[in-house]
Amino acid sequence: MKRFTYTFLILAAGTLLFSGCKKFLNVTPIDNLSGNNYWQNQKDVEAFTAGIYNQFRENTLSSAYFATTGDLRCSPAIETAGLGRSYITKITNNDLRSLLLTDDYYGQIFNYAGITKWNNWYKMVQSANILYVQTDKVESLSAADRKKYRAEAVFLRNLAYFFMVRQFGDIPYYTKAYNQDPLPRMNMVQVLKNCIADMAAVKEDLPWTYDDPSIVGIRAMRGSAIVLMMHMNMWAAGFDEANKSIYYTDVDKLGAEIMANNNYALLDIRKTKEIFKGRTKESLFEVLRSLNYGEYSTGAYLYNTFTDMVLRYPHKPVPSITKSYIYYNSKFINKLYPSGTPDKRAEYWFDPLTLYSTDGKWELLKFVNIFAAEGEDVLPDDDLIVFRLADAILLRAEAQAELGDDGGARTTVNKIRARAEANPITESGKDLKDAIWYERCRELMGEGHYYYDLVRTKKVLDKEYCYHPISIEDFKAGAWAWPIDKSALQDNPYMQLNDFWK
Repeated sequence: MKRFTYTFLILAAGTLLFSGCKKFLNVTPIDNLSGNNYWQNQKDVEAFTAGIYNQFRENTLSSAYFATTGDLRCSPAIETAGLGRSYITKITNNDLRSLLLTDDYYGQIFNYAGITKWNNWYKMVQSANILYVQTDKVESLSAADRKKYRAEAVFLRNLAYFFMVRQFGDIPYYTKAYNQDPLPRMNMVQVLKNCIADMAAVKEDLPWTYDDPSIVGIRAMRGSAIVLMMHMNMWAAGFDEANKSIYYTDVDKLGAEIMANNNYALLDIRKTKEIFKGRTKESLFEVLRSLNYGEYSTGAYLYNTFTDMVLRYPHKPVPSITKSYIYYNSKFINKLYPSGTPDKRAEYWFDPLTLYSTDGKWELLKFVNIFAAEGEDVLPDDDLIVFRLADAILLRAEAQAELGDDGGARTTVNKIRARAEANPITESGKDLKDAIWYERCRELMGEGHYYYDLVRTKKVLDKEYCYHPISIEDFKAGAWAWPIDKSALQDNPYMQLNDFWK
C-alpha cells in the first residue's frame, strides 16, 4: 500500500453535483482544493462531497466490477460459445490467475481497469476523512447541514471499506484525515466492527429521503446507512462464529427499523422498469446512469455491467446481436423457477419462452430500459442499483432464521414472495434457511450479491449450492478473495499480500 497522501478528487465533466437532475453533468472542474480559498461555504463542501460519490462511480463503472466480483464468480452462469467472452468462464471457474495473466484483449482490459488495486478505494476513504474534518470548520453551514455532511462522509468511508473487505479480506483501516503513515492490514471483522460503530453514531443525521426526487437513492439516506450496516453485520457473522448471534440480532433490529419507515416501499412487480431505472421508494442506494446525458459506455468498457451480458436483439437495438453472452445452468434456473409454479418474476424479468434455454437465447430482462438509436450497441438506460429494499428485507429474514425465529423469518421473506405473486414459504429449520437463500438468488440475480452471499455463508464450499466450489484448504488460504496488486507493497514494510495468490 502506498503512503496515503493528501489526495483530492478532480471533478471533471460527468461528475454528479446532485443539485437537480439537469445539473448532474454541469460541473465546473476543481483543480485547487487547498489553501485559504477553499472550505469557505456550502458550495465548496457540496462540490467535494460530490467528488467522493463520483469516485465510487469510477470504482464500480470503469470496469466490469459488479459483474466480475459479485455475479459471475463461482456462479452457474455459462459462457455462450463462439462469442469471444473467454473471461466469463475464467471468472465462473475462479481462475483469476489465468484471467489476470493472459495477455489477450480482456486480460489487458482487466489489468488496465486495476481491479486488483485498492488505490482508488483509498482515495475515497481519504477524501471522506478530509470531508469529515473540514466540514466542521465551515462556519456558514447550519448545525443540521454540518451533521448531514459528516454523516455522508462516514457512510462513504464505510462503503469503501465494506467493498474492500468483501474483495480483499483484511485491509488497512484508518480514519485520520491527511494520513501518511504506512499501515498493516487489520482483521476484516475488526474493520467492520469499527465501521458499524461509526455508522451507528451518525446514521440518524441522514434524512430518510429527499424532497428532490432526482437525488433519491443517489445521495446517501438513512436507509442507505441502515442497509450498509445490515450487510456489514451479516459479513461479520460469517467470519466471527463466536459472536454471530449478536450480529444477527442487530440485523433483525435494523431490518425492523427500515421496514417500518413509510419512505421506503416495494414497488408493484409490474413496475419492474421503474425499479431498475432507479430513484424510487424501493431504492436505498444507487449510481446514476443516464443515456440522456451521454452517460453510457462504449468500446472496451461496453461490457462493464451485468446488463450487457444478458441481453440480445431486440432488447439490444442491434439486429446482429442474436445471442446473450451468458445463460444459466438449467438445473439452477429450474430450482429458482420450477415449471408450473406461480411467480411473476419469471414473467416480467425473463422471456418465459426462453427461461429454460441452454444457449444464448436466454435473457434477463430486469434491466431492459433502452435509450438508444437503432443500431447502437450501448448499455440500457438503468441506474446501477447497489442496495434496494428487497435486499434489506431478505437480509432480515435470513438473520431471523439464523436466530431460530422461523415464524418471523417466514413473515419477512413472504413480503418478497407476495410482491412476486408467488406461493408463500412454509418451511422451517434448515429448509427455511435454504428457501431464503434461493429467494435471494431469485430476487437479486444480476445485482452483484450472489458470490458474496456464497462466501459469507460458506456455501461457496458446498457443491449443493455452489456450481464451482472452493475447497476448505483453499478457502482458508484466501482463494475466496481477490489478489492484491503488488503495488500495495510500495513504501509499506507492514504490508502482506493475499497468500493464496502469491
